[in-house]
Parts: sequence; structure tokens; C-alpha cells
Amino acid sequence: MPDKDETCNDLDRAMHAAQARLTGGMSMTALALAWTDWALHMADQPGRQMQLARQAVSDWTSLTRQALGLEFSPLEPEPQDHRFRDQGWQHGPAALAAQSFLRTERFWDQATKNIPGVSLENERIVNFAARQILDVIAPTNFPCCNPEVLTKAQATSGESLRQGAKNLVADLRSVGNTKVQPLPMKPGKDVAITPGQVVFRNDLLELIQYSPETDTVRPEPVLIVPAWIMKYYILDLSPRNSMVKYLVSQGFTVFCISWRNPDASMRDVSLDDYRGLGTMAALDAISAICGKETKIHATGYCLGGTLLAITAAAMARDHDERLASITLLAAQTDFTEAGELQLFINDSQLHFLDDAMWSQGYLDSKQMAGAFEMLRANDLVWSQMIRRYYLGEQDHPNDLMSWNMDATRMPYRMHSDYLRKLFLNNDLAEGRLEAGNRKISLADIHLPFFVIGTETDHIAPWRSVYKLQQLNSSDFTFVLTSGGHNAGVVSEPGHPHRHFCKLERKSGDLFIPPDEWQTLATCEEGSWWPDWAGWLSKHSGKPVNPPQTGAPKAGYPVLEPAPGQYIFQR
Repeated sequence: MPDKDETCNDLDRAMHAAQARLTGGMSMTALALAWTDWALHMADQPGRQMQLARQAVSDWTSLTRQALGLEFSPLEPEPQDHRFRDQGWQHGPAALAAQSFLRTERFWDQATKNIPGVSLENERIVNFAARQILDVIAPTNFPCCNPEVLTKAQATSGESLRQGAKNLVADLRSVGNTKVQPLPMKPGKDVAITPGQVVFRNDLLELIQYSPETDTVRPEPVLIVPAWIMKYYILDLSPRNSMVKYLVSQGFTVFCISWRNPDASMRDVSLDDYRGLGTMAALDAISAICGKETKIHATGYCLGGTLLAITAAAMARDHDERLASITLLAAQTDFTEAGELQLFINDSQLHFLDDAMWSQGYLDSKQMAGAFEMLRANDLVWSQMIRRYYLGEQDHPNDLMSWNMDATRMPYRMHSDYLRKLFLNNDLAEGRLEAGNRKISLADIHLPFFVIGTETDHIAPWRSVYKLQQLNSSDFTFVLTSGGHNAGVVSEPGHPHRHFCKLERKSGDLFIPPDEWQTLATCEEGSWWPDWAGWLSKHSGKPVNPPQTGAPKAGYPVLEPAPGQYIFQR
């Protein structure tokens, strides 16, 4: 007979899994608790209600003056809000609609922030939910109110609307289609084509060693650790913007991890397994290929950088001195200000997510993509709807867009581990995280750091990335680059409209707060890649002959050409 308690637990998990499919992974319980917290505290503060009432009267007065053609001060949208950039929104009824929406948006932003007594996590949830509701009713989403849509429809004699209807029908037909859609740009053919060989494979990763392009190379190889929530070739896109190819062309021997795309058989793989079977296994392979005394420049992107920091701290604890330097690309180590992803991180939400993942053993790529779409609904949902269905435009995927379609899954246990231990409890920054059943500390790392933050990163805000300087006193070069989480990293030389700011801190120097850092940093136009390559060279030895490819005698034979097998798992 099945255990009755377990049967009840299975029922709860099944119900939560069904709810998650309808809500994009958002717990309705967490949402209800947040709104209740806000509503009760707001009801108990008549003074704050009076402030908001005065603001509402002021806004309606301004709108009335605008409608009557009298002088008024228009409210400008936030810099990242491009919905009203078309000139048609600057005059006539469209301008009135835009100003009405912007003032409503500002009102609810003020009404849901800084309410005494409301917990910070509930404040974030309520503010986010209010923005989501307002985004649905934005005047840009209604064709009869959108001057850009009306102008194009008139200019094309309605052809744009006819084409938009075709796009809508095609998308509706694809709903529920479980067949994996082909990628516009194929790995190994259009992207991920830097020459190399797979020299190691286990159940978690493939290790790629790239072929040298120069007669001599720096003696210290570079290991790239990408995040396991993405395919590695974000750093090896087209040859023109491949970071891997750039490093190879600058005389570095480059190794890169290609993570396996998890399935249900990997449900019990833990965060520490990603360290032991992942980064440590890759380092062992590189040491066997390049020599046991060889130092390694380690580079981690996003959560791959977090994993690298965990690995480096465990190595320092264990007196493993194989690393020469650490580069972190948009990677957090302190998660107290971990961006908008914190909206989905509290006890109620994580309990819900655990149950939702339990039945299938992993977090599905569509569930994760839905969460990211909610965080950037203006750009990833509503703007796309307007472009495809109202303006009748077709998709013209580039390499980055194609990569973004190539989503991955995450094992149940690992995903639960890093959400709870890193995002919720902040165990890494506060010295409670264990690696190999022993605690680690980031303060133990005594290596030069090169750390990248990006200006408009909503996943790893640069001020959050910057906090590593409060956790470690080593030589520290911090670079703030233009762009977001992906575009700020994939910022190759020659890319227009790029800039970066940089400041070095020597070991023993006093901490500089981020706002003060901005006033002291030196800024330059162009890509940060050459500056990083120069920094790596500065911490490297004189060029030598390239190492062998693989090490068959040590158990690391050449298995097959890059990009390997794991990259094709979907």
C-alpha cells in the first residue's frame, strides 16, 4: 500500500505543477500574500493616501490643461521605455493617451513603493504585478490608439494589418505544437564554428579545446565556464562576434565547457556536483593536457561565474594553486540585490517551484523563458506583439536571437539548491555555503580579479556584481560596459555605440562605494575585449609553443571536432 502522507504530498505537487503551467511559474499564494501585506498597511496610513490623492489631482489637472491646449509639462518615459518614441505620440489625442498612461504608471509606482511596514520582497512583488497589469492596458497595445500602427496601415493600404493577421494565424497554429522548432542559425554551421576538439566528456559536460591561430601562445590557458542555464556558444556566435575566436586570435589557448542539457535522469544532480563533476573535472583535464604546473586563467559568465567563484574559494581552502586569475562576466556572488529575479525568490514561491519541478525532474526551458519574458514584458511580449500583429513585420533572426531560442533545462535538485542557498539565503556571501561538505569563504581567494558589470543588466545588476569587492580584498579591476546582460558581454571590437568605464583597486586599498566609483573611473569608447586581453597578457608568461591537443596517455583523447554533441541536445 502506498504511504498515505506521500500520496497527499503527490497530490499537492500535481496541483502546483498544474498551476505553474497556467501562471508561468508564479505562485498565486505568494502573490496574494504580497497584495494583502500592501493593502493592510496602505489602509492604515491615511497620510500616505492623502499624498497619493494630491498627486492624482495634480495629474488630472495637467491632463485637463493638455486637452484644452494650454501650457503643461509633459512627463517623459523612463530611458528604457521605447513605447512612445514614435513622433505620432507627441501631438493630438495620442499625446493625451500617452501622458495619461505615463502618469497612471507613475502613480502606481509611487503607491506600491516605500510603504512603511510592507516587507521588501512583498513590495517588489506588488510593484511588479501593478506594472504587469498596466502594461496590458498601455495605449500602444490598441491599434486604434497607436499612431505608428495607423500610419503604416494607411501607407500600405492595409497590407501591414493583413500581414499581421497572417502572422497571428501562423502563431496560433503553432500553439500546443510539441515539435522542437528548428533554429534559424545552426550550431556547428552558422554559429559555434571556431575550430577545436572535444577532449573530455562526462555525464555533465564536454570540454572543448580550441585550435591555436598563432605560432606561439601564452603559457597560461583560458578556461571559460558558461552558465548552465544557457548554451555555451553565446561566447562563440558568428566569427565576427565570437569571444572564443577573439581570445584565440590574441594568442591564448582556450578551453570551454559545454554543459549537458539535463533531462529527468539528472533530477538529483546538485549544485556541488556542478563544481566537482564540472569545473574541477575541466581543470583536471586542462592540467593533464597543458602540464600539472601550468596556471590557468579562469573565466565565468553569469551563474557560471558564480560557480567559478565557489570553485576558486574551495580550491583556496584546499591549497590548490592552479588558478592564475579570475574573470567574472556579469556574475553575482552577493545576492541581496540580485535584480528582478528576486521577484520569484521567497519561501512561498520556492516551495511552489519545488513542487512544480518534482514531477518532471527538471525546470523546463519554456517555464524559465516565461519568467524572463514576464520580467521584460515590454520588450519581449508587447513590443513583439505590436511588431508582428499590428505592423505586420517578419522576424529576421540574428545569431544572438537564434541562440536565445536554444533554451536549456535545469535539474530539480540543482535548481532548488542555487535558488535557496544563493538567492534566498545568500550563503555564499555570508560564509555558510559548503563545497565538498566543508564551508568556503570568498575572502580566502588571493588572485587578481577582472570583473564585468553591464549598465542595463536586469539579471545581474552591476551594483550587485560590484559587491564582490566587499567580500574579497585581492587586486580588483572592475569594468562597467554599455549594454545589458548579453549585449554588454558580447561587445566585440568594431561594434558601434559601445563604451566602458574602468578602475583598478590594489590589494589593501580602501573600498570605494559604487556611486563614487562612477565618478573616479576612466571611460573609453569601443569594446572592452582588447583591454581584457591586455590584462590577461599582463598576468601571463612569455609566449611559448602551443600545447598538444588532448592527452591520450593521461586519459584525455580527442573525441570529436567541436562543437561536440551536448550542444545539439534540445
